[in-house]
Amino acid sequence: MDLLGALESLRRPLDRDLFPLAVGDAGAERRALRELTGQLDDYLLPRLRAIDAPLLAVVGGSTGAGKSTLVNSLVGADVTEPGVLRPTTLVPTLVVSPADRTWFMGQNVLPGLSRATGSGPGALRVITSDTLGEGLALLDAPDIDSVVTANRELAAQLLAAADLWLFVTTAARYADEVPWSFLRSARERSTALAVVLDRVPPDAVEPVSRDLTRLLAENGLEGTRLFTVPEAPLPDEKARLPASYVGPISSWLAELAADAAERSRVVRQTLSGALDSLSTRVPALAAAVDRQQAAFDGLRSIVSGTYAGGMADFDAGMRDGSLLRGEVLARWQDFIGTGDLMRSLESRVGWIRDRVVGFFTGKVPEAQLRDALESGVESLIRGAADGAAERALEGWSAAPGGPGLLERLGAVEAARLGRASPDLAKRAEVAVRGWQEFVLDLVREEGGERRTAARVASFGVNGAGLLLMLAVFASTGGLTGIEVGIAGGTSVLSQKLLEAVFGDQAVRTLTIRARDDLRERVRILLDEEAARFTAILETAEPPKGTSAALREAARQIHRHRATLPTTTGLPTREPGELRGAGTREMPVPEPPTRAQGDDPDASTAELPVLGEGRRARGRGDAGPEEAS
Repeated sequence: MDLLGALESLRRPLDRDLFPLAVGDAGAERRALRELTGQLDDYLLPRLRAIDAPLLAVVGGSTGAGKSTLVNSLVGADVTEPGVLRPTTLVPTLVVSPADRTWFMGQNVLPGLSRATGSGPGALRVITSDTLGEGLALLDAPDIDSVVTANRELAAQLLAAADLWLFVTTAARYADEVPWSFLRSARERSTALAVVLDRVPPDAVEPVSRDLTRLLAENGLEGTRLFTVPEAPLPDEKARLPASYVGPISSWLAELAADAAERSRVVRQTLSGALDSLSTRVPALAAAVDRQQAAFDGLRSIVSGTYAGGMADFDAGMRDGSLLRGEVLARWQDFIGTGDLMRSLESRVGWIRDRVVGFFTGKVPEAQLRDALESGVESLIRGAADGAAERALEGWSAAPGGPGLLERLGAVEAARLGRASPDLAKRAEVAVRGWQEFVLDLVREEGGERRTAARVASFGVNGAGLLLMLAVFASTGGLTGIEVGIAGGTSVLSQKLLEAVFGDQAVRTLTIRARDDLRERVRILLDEEAARFTAILETAEPPKGTSAALREAARQIHRHRATLPTTTGLPTREPGELRGAGTREMPVPEPPTRAQGDDPDASTAELPVLGEGRRARGRGDAGPEEAS
């Protein structure tokens, strides 16, 4: 894997929302994700694929700084729309030489922006000018502090895609915080930078320039080239500045366009700084993804815990005798009665068996007891599912990330989530009938032995099966008064009758198997109910291993960071032909630094480095409020 491959592997996990939950500073993390994705798409990947492509200089700055007027004055034509109304730059304008037009009309740079015909956010006007030399393009960006959010975001995106910033401020606003947040971002990422101090009153040129130079040094940007443009009386708002006012900037840009080696140095400086910034930005992003994953794990744990509690509620309902209340109890009482049943049980098993045989052969409809038992089990299942759903919803409402997730669902869907599924009753009916058939199969299997066949036949498979179903619900906990005696008589009587048929050991085995089968069927139902919650998590959750993939990509980028594709200058080519990036790799040279005390304007042929030893290696990200 080479450096380009490492960047491509970093880009792949970023295609989806990695921060869907409102945990931590999710808003800042989403912005950081957008900034990183944008810089990869708009700058790093295109620039590495074509290291010798034309240099892109973005003219950025605050509202009213005079960016559009400056661009028009530099190219000597009205290519952008200046004015007093704000914002003026609604559609960014890219000014290129005729030789570079085909390159910029393609999707090589800023691939997400439509070309030429767009008129709103997301469009890019491409204008040709013979004034600009081949190999250099100027992009007039929207205001970084625009009242229009889309303009601010687009300005940050364009600056992140630039090889060079031509940052414009004014004598009245050079100390504002918003411009400095962008300038510090340039420092952190070692972006090639020149500052234009515009609209300076003649008597303030020297003191304001000196103070801005001081601020640049205090913010780690000493040695930054600084151009001063005096305030000029213009006949109208669309007039251009006198040529003498912008001459130094025009000369510097012309020399930069003519000097392939200097353009290469600018590109490699900005590219290196952007790559260096990944060493902190990507691990920070991976850590934020881990926080999201922990929140998803917490929400999933709530669901598993509450539905495990639902299963425990069902188990308790099986054992506490509550199922033997109501209709089941009434049907059993109709048959057995409530007299001295327990006292006469041992001596009257034969008589009771006769009553049971009569019961199951039509004297008392068998279907009534079976239906009552089926209805009771279904009701127990629905109660367990309703309780689990309600507790899960309450848990999500209080857990990190849960409220936002429920809010995205909407109040109606969230309320539905807090109750069992509408079709649970039907599915529970199918499950209980399946269990009853299983119990009858157990009786048939056990009654197939010769020693028990006759006894089973005397009760009938259905009768013995119903006795086994009743034996599953064997405890009397939770019942009071006469209900204890009735329920106890029900369960103990069924137990004694079964033992008379199958033997005590066989009854214990059959009861365990019947109970386990019912529990498994109910567990499947509750798992299906829990899946309503987990499905919501799965649709929003980042893929497993995303943070590990990000960290591995960062390691590979660091491993290959010491090499960049070699530049080949500006080879002879047909207009629009791609300047091919060399495939050979070579060590990245350290850019030259300006000694302290040198005059920043001493040479117009050299773009100074952003301060001695001020590369962004190891620095943190500039912060969510700053440009990428």
